[in-house]
Order: sequence, then structure tokens, then C-alpha cells
Amino acid sequence: MKLSKKILVLLGILLSFAMIAAACGSDDDSDETATTDEPAETTDEPAAEEPAAEEPAAEEPAAAPAGDYLGDGSLGVVTVASGEAVQIRSLEAITGDVAFLGLPNERATSFAVADYGQIKGFDVSVGTGLDDLCSAEGGQAAAQTIVADEQVVGVIGTSCSGAATAAAPLISESGGVLISPSNTSPALTSDLAGTAGENYNVGYYRTAHNDLFQGAAMANFVFTDLGLTTAAAIHDGDPYTQGLAQSFADAFTELGGEVTGFTGVGKEDTDMVPVLTEVAAATPEALFFPIFQPAGDFIAAQAPTVPGLEATVLLAADGLLVDGFLELPESEGMYFSGPDTRFGENVNEATGKNASDILTAYEAEYGEAPSAPFWGHSYDATTLLLEAIDAASYLDGDNLVIDRAGIREYFSTVAGFSGIIGSISCDDFGDCGSQKITVIEHLSSADIEASKANVVFEFAPA
Repeated sequence: MKLSKKILVLLGILLSFAMIAAACGSDDDSDETATTDEPAETTDEPAAEEPAAEEPAAEEPAAAPAGDYLGDGSLGVVTVASGEAVQIRSLEAITGDVAFLGLPNERATSFAVADYGQIKGFDVSVGTGLDDLCSAEGGQAAAQTIVADEQVVGVIGTSCSGAATAAAPLISESGGVLISPSNTSPALTSDLAGTAGENYNVGYYRTAHNDLFQGAAMANFVFTDLGLTTAAAIHDGDPYTQGLAQSFADAFTELGGEVTGFTGVGKEDTDMVPVLTEVAAATPEALFFPIFQPAGDFIAAQAPTVPGLEATVLLAADGLLVDGFLELPESEGMYFSGPDTRFGENVNEATGKNASDILTAYEAEYGEAPSAPFWGHSYDATTLLLEAIDAASYLDGDNLVIDRAGIREYFSTVAGFSGIIGSISCDDFGDCGSQKITVIEHLSSADIEASKANVVFEFAPA
């Protein structure tokens, strides 16, 4: 009995030591026990299944590693299925009084697409040409058609600034881009001093010049070369005509000249005598009317008949620097400002074509030379868009994926691109043109090609 008590005491002592040891072990390994007490977080799962966080990466297209294409997906992507074509559109004035301006643009776009070829093995389709009607209404209607097709990734156009004021907001909001070869209103881009124009929209670009340069060019020619110190200006209320007339007036005043009149006419007006009589009251030495046909036809014909304007020098701009107007006898003796189209041996770096190559193909196809001066700007605008699509796209299996934000990103990086029109660089507001302006003197309505080549003044920003 005594022996049994001794054994029990000894067992109690041993049990006490065991409990103390267990308690000490719990203190030393508290972190480990905390992680092993919860079965859901144990490391009992097979090591091969551990990297669950990497599973989403396996869903990314293997052909699109980071850095291989522009864009972050923020504006969405367009997927072009195998066997389908990349969709772009042409939006120009192709009917009506201003078709002379839009048709050469549309045709040059088609040449550029053909010369450029495929993008990563995919054809490019321009679809059916859309008409901006050189009006806000036309631009808006066509833009609504464009944005309804989610496969369209870019648009070349518009011909007229007025059409762009309505088309650009819709295309911008859809995540698309609009690249114009012939819009020139400062309101669409900026004042060239860091302030956006009232009609500026993100995603709008142009290869045409900014009319702040064209207005300055004509003002310098009139004041410096012609030595005239008084001038008047007439517009038709369009963003292009009013913007250019104002640019001329501002630059002429800054040079020391006097603007004796600044007024407008209606695009459909035929009797210009009342407005011309108002202008003639101050007998200006020069009259600048940067408008379109047919209104321009009536001003040119009626101005010399109004007392006070018999000796006034008549001036116009690229809106009238077209075959249909230059062929009129009353246009002889006038001066015209417009883009410098002396392209020489300039080569478009995306296609390797020069102006002579394109003009030869154009005349062979259509039996005539381009009727307006912006065909080269259209060709370059198209190849820039195609380059942007290429830079913002990648292959996903048999499909082509195009990042909309990447297309805009490409345009923000354009600097020193070699085009038909010269070196192209885009600023923060979409002005990409070479900005070279010339003034020609129209000598004979019987030889308009000679007049187009008769450059009497040239202007380029420093």
C-alpha cells in the first residue's frame, strides 16, 4: 500500500513537468500554432495548387505581352475575326457645291489604303464613303452612322470645319479618332498658345494647317509685299471662313494695318451688292473673302462694279483655290492663300510613295488632276491612322485585337513623320500639319495649273 502511494506521487510529479513543458512550448511557438490551428489555412494542400493568384494571368492572350502594343484598354478594344477586315471610314464632302474639295480627299484615302497594305495580315476596308455635306447637320448625321458600327476604329475627315464641329464630339465620345486633311479652323484645336479651341475634342487630329498661320501669311503678304495699309474681310458665318477672316484681321492690325470692315454674307446669297456697298464706304485697298463657291463667285463678279471697290485688290483662300473658281474670268488677278503644295520629292515613310507617284495613279484612275489642294494631306492622314492601328494592335490566336486608347496614344507620339506634305508632328491639341502656307497670283483662267504654280509669297512658322 505504501509502495502504491509512492508510485502515485512520482506519476503526479512527472505529469506536472509534462504540463509545464507543454505550456512553455506553446509560448515559444505561438505564431506557428496560430497558423496551424485553422484547417482552411494549413499548408496541407499540394504545392502545385498553391499559386492561385497566377490563374488570371493564364487568361491573358499569349501574343500580347506588356509593351508590345500601345494602349491600356481604357477605351475598349475592337476584335477583328480571322478573315474579316479592319474597318475605317472616309467622311468628306462628296456631293453638292463643295464636292470639289471632298472627292480628292476620299480618293487619296483609297490610294493610301491600297499602298499601305495589310495590318498584321488583315486587310483594311474603308467601306462606303460618307458625305459630310460641308455642314454641321451633315457631319452629325454621318457621325451617328459611324459610331453605330462598333467595328470602326478611325475616320478620315471631315472636309469642312463646320461639319467637324458636329461630328467630332460624337466620335470622341465613342472612343474613336477623327483625322482631317482639310479642316483648318483654330476652334477645332487651339490658339497655338496652350488654350483649347471652343470646338476641341479629344481624339481629333488634322494634317491640315491651323488658320492662325494662314491668316498671318495673308496679312504679312498684303501689308509687307503689296504695301497696302487698309483692308476689309467678309466671311459666311462658317467656323472656317469666320475663323480665317478673324485671323487675317487680327494679324493685319498687329502689323500696323487698319481693318475698315468685317462682315458676313449668307452661303446662299446671290446679291452681294448691299454688303459690298457697306464695305466700300471706307474704300479699303484690299478685300479678303475666304469663303466657298457659289457665294465667292458672286463677290468676285460684283465687287468691281461697286463704287469704292473698283481698284480694291481681291484676296481669297484655299476654299476658292479650286479649279471651278480659277476657271472663271473674274477670278483673274486675284491672290489666294493656301497650303504649300510644292511637295517635290517628299516621300511618305509608311508607303514609300512620293507626290509624283500618287498624282500619276490619280490621273490614270480619274482622268484628271485633283481639283483641290488637300489630297496630299489626306494621303498622309490615312497612313498615320493605319500606322496607329498597327501600333495599337496585337494577334490573339487568329484574331486581331485593336486597343482604341492605343490609337490615340500613337498620335500623341508623332514627331518628325515623313509625309507627302513634309515633316509631320502632332501637338497636344491635334495640330499635326506642316503649317507651310503660300500665296499665289492667279494670272489666267485659261491656264490654271500655271497659276497654281505661281507662288509669290511663302510663310512658315519659326
